[in-house]
Amino acid sequence: MNTPEMIELLHRDKALAVVRAEAITDAAELCGALVAGGINAVEFTFTIPGMLTHLARAAETVETHGAIVGAGTVLHADQARAAIDAGARFIIAPGIRPEVAEVAVQAGIPFCLGAMTPTEVAMALDLGSAMVKIFPAATMGSRYLMDLQEPYPGVRLLPTGGITLANANEFLDAGALAVCVDSAVLPGALVAAGQYEAITGLASEFTAALH
Repeated sequence: MNTPEMIELLHRDKALAVVRAEAITDAAELCGALVAGGINAVEFTFTIPGMLTHLARAAETVETHGAIVGAGTVLHADQARAAIDAGARFIIAPGIRPEVAEVAVQAGIPFCLGAMTPTEVAMALDLGSAMVKIFPAATMGSRYLMDLQEPYPGVRLLPTGGITLANANEFLDAGALAVCVDSAVLPGALVAAGQYEAITGLASEFTAALH
């Protein structure tokens, strides 16, 4: 998947699922549950124990579930390379990580660097980040996204942190390309227990409410 395709996918779905859990029973089934609920981009964070194994499982079974899988909380070049080797089709970093950006550029895959301040947004764009993750989104509020777009018209923002069914549309209305959703759709207990029907239900409820 190239960057324009990734942008189009997020623009269509309006949501990206962020998996953060102490355990995952089956990454392939998890991806299938999210796709069934209308979320096709799935980020596995490096905070998950055994994350690379789960990422590889999800990547190897893509023909079964159809999700676009990537790696998140990528802090170093070695992590980026390992994730790409495991099958990640996009990379997301929580902050300005030039070495991560360099690896993604070399691999020719979409990447998204994290930022909060206007200066950090500029740094992310200068490094080639086609999308910029804004964290912590709920703390800053949706109005902040509108403010950022004044000096950076057309910037593609992905708010992350505290996104819920109650506030997701506020961020989309404020100009977000899509919202990154974690515990509102993927409670750790449900993920660890393999409660995939419940996860599909939460994803369906979430995506149906987006406009």
